[in-house]
Amino acid sequence: MRILVLGARGMLGTDLLKEWQSDDLIPAGSVEADIRNFSEVEKLVFRVRPDWIVLSAAYTDVDGCERNPELAFAVNATGVENVARAAQSIAARIFLVSTDYVFDGMGKRPYEINDPVAPLNVYGASKAAGEAALRRHHDAWCVGRTSWLFGFHGPSFPDKILRAAETRPELSVVNDQVGSPTYTRDLACAIRDLVRTDARGITHITNEGVCSWFDFAREILLQSGRQFVPVRPITTDQSARPARRPNYSVLSPASLHSYGVRLRPWQDALRAFLQERGMSTTS
Repeated sequence: MRILVLGARGMLGTDLLKEWQSDDLIPAGSVEADIRNFSEVEKLVFRVRPDWIVLSAAYTDVDGCERNPELAFAVNATGVENVARAAQSIAARIFLVSTDYVFDGMGKRPYEINDPVAPLNVYGASKAAGEAALRRHHDAWCVGRTSWLFGFHGPSFPDKILRAAETRPELSVVNDQVGSPTYTRDLACAIRDLVRTDARGITHITNEGVCSWFDFAREILLQSGRQFVPVRPITTDQSARPARRPNYSVLSPASLHSYGVRLRPWQDALRAFLQERGMSTTS
């Protein structure tokens, strides 16, 4: 198959190109087509004529989206609409990468694919609008919602914690937000497998297991041999971030399992990440 990867230079896009060798992948970024511009998208799609488009391009800075909602919706909503319209005209299928932040985090059980969306922040609202635009303008699509991404090819939470551990006597990390960390290499493999099975509808894709950011930070320090660095749990309110975050955004893996796809526990994925970084003290 011919697969056009939009957002190919990002953290996930880079891993998609590395982990997906069996098909003809065509990488593209904003240089090749700004997804906010329909004409540029249409020209690229018509030139490549892919079987599938994997849309991993997005504005994912949660606090940045809160400060610049126009840009967030231009990329995450209008951009998806532009890709959907261009793809529909040549019957190319679309895989859209979305987020747990489409939910409000008020639930007490893992979110299923049919649970109603109720985003708390601009980022989540713009991604929910992108999902809706895809449904309106295209009839052969798959949405993969994921959460708490970390990876080798971009800024991520483990790197932030490891840098802070080198310079601060004590770390303060939020303990009242719960979710599932997801390694971009594992996510890339899942997307590849779902596309190969011609998946449709919404799927939730995360590494197995749940934790708080505080738990995640402590595991990062433990696996990297820095467990001596003290970590203090704080509340979301104490963190004073511009954008609200859902307190509970765990995604149910049932939809992913229905395709025979399972991701390893997040602790194992973290170990693989740290080994890739040359920072793991465990095997």
